[in-house]
Amino acid sequence: MTTDASLRTIPPESSVLNTGALHQIVVITRLTFREAQRRRLLWLGLGLGLVFVAMFSTGYYFAYKDCIQHGCNTTSGMGSFFKSTFMTAGLYVVNFLVVMVTVLTSVGSISAEIDSNTIHAIAAKPVRRWQIVLGKWIGHAMMLTLYTVLMSAGIMLAVYFISGYVAPNAVAGIAILVLESLATLSITMLGSSLWSTLANGVVVFMLYGVAFVGGWVEQIGSLLESRTAVDLGIASSLFMPSEGLWRYAAGLMQPENPLIGGVTPFSVVSQPTPAFVIYAVIYSLAALVATMIVFSRRDF
Repeated sequence: MTTDASLRTIPPESSVLNTGALHQIVVITRLTFREAQRRRLLWLGLGLGLVFVAMFSTGYYFAYKDCIQHGCNTTSGMGSFFKSTFMTAGLYVVNFLVVMVTVLTSVGSISAEIDSNTIHAIAAKPVRRWQIVLGKWIGHAMMLTLYTVLMSAGIMLAVYFISGYVAPNAVAGIAILVLESLATLSITMLGSSLWSTLANGVVVFMLYGVAFVGGWVEQIGSLLESRTAVDLGIASSLFMPSEGLWRYAAGLMQPENPLIGGVTPFSVVSQPTPAFVIYAVIYSLAALVATMIVFSRRDF
């Protein structure tokens, strides 16, 4: 049976009453997967992502071929710089796609259910509201983790098969990108529990824009040795850690001397510390807990 809100397919009250909290969370998680399949947003994101990976692979093949013909692969350090920069450029696009897919798939995870009144189908049953939030979060988190890993691995494998280059700390870098998607997911769901879907989308994208610009301000400030600019960039990362996490991941996967060929738009001059990663984890968990509290106290 297909409905506008798959939450209506939740098991009968007698079944729910005889199951524990874990089972109820699993039910919500499964229904979140069904809703994502129905809306096809994740599949569209994956399809367009695969198109990008194919285009990147084609472009990198011919660029690397020209690089070899001009002898850059035999120049000390320049071959590694070329491969690393090209791979980082591809991952930069993947990072952007991950953030966009995260926001678009979860921006109405709670608000859309409230606006359509379908939330009553589940909230009236003996399922605690925090279980609804956690089940939705886990469902989205699983899908986004899979999406991030597939897209990142696709770029890295393309670079490896074409030029034999393996990025240092590749697994750790992908893990940080996954953390970025989870942090974005948490803050998006918090907004979904507070505002309408449209207002939430505007707020989250504005936060992402501030963090994006702040990251560039911090990079430029680091090159110009401007402490004020660096501090402004750090402050923007505290409001929205997406750009800071990207720079941390990119810094992990860069060679030992990332500026050997000069500064590029993808060079990480100012890299966050490991403490920032801990902050991002706390940020994600705090936003998730806040979502549970807000949703539990909200009147429909």
